Amino acid sequence: MDEKTDTGYGLSTFIHAFQQTLPVILGYLPVGFAYGVLAQKSGLSDFNTIFMSVIVFAGSAQLVAVGLFASGVGPATVILTTFIVNLRHLLMSAALAPHLKKWTRLQKFWFAFELTDETFALHMRSFSKGEAHKPEVFTVNAIAQSAWITGSILGLVAGSMVTDVKPVGLDFALPAMFAVLLVWQLDSLIKYLTALLAALASVVFILAGAGQMSVLLATVVAASLGLGVMQWIRR
Repeated sequence: MDEKTDTGYGLSTFIHAFQQTLPVILGYLPVGFAYGVLAQKSGLSDFNTIFMSVIVFAGSAQLVAVGLFASGVGPATVILTTFIVNLRHLLMSAALAPHLKKWTRLQKFWFAFELTDETFALHMRSFSKGEAHKPEVFTVNAIAQSAWITGSILGLVAGSMVTDVKPVGLDFALPAMFAVLLVWQLDSLIKYLTALLAALASVVFILAGAGQMSVLLATVVAASLGLGVMQWIRR
């Protein structure tokens, strides 16, 4: 962690955090909108729809949950399914842990609560370059969650006017956002090859019937091989 980590908060911190988070905002608003529409159509109350975005804040898990609610399944199934969907957070935690050693337990808790796939990509980019500024890190998370909650509210408001979100093309916003964040991470040949391997492995696992676990398995395989190659080169 560099010396900027514990410096104070200011307008420049917010502006820099906003600039970093802009691609995430542009993805979260339409996807959060889709979530709000689907939650309303699944029978979830307006309060619970927004409350879930506040206390859960997990896009894929929330979309899966409202789909299960609409199917009439029990709470245990919803909890187990969303747990499996979010197993990738174990990998993110392992990657971030070395950078958070000097943080207090409360800071780690709050950071982990607002961590998503997209903000993980942003933070890893900053941590790897030694540019981690703690107030900025928390501002990035807060801006990202605010965008998601705003999208959820807009979806609720417009829910009665949207009969089907698929023709609108909102489902493309999330993969497009991930593509932008991935490109930001690719600064070496090894990372390019690792990303390509992860993509190929995920397709193989999906075709093999791994389902939701395919992403997790592909990540473990590609990241392990990529790390192994990097360590071999450094010897």
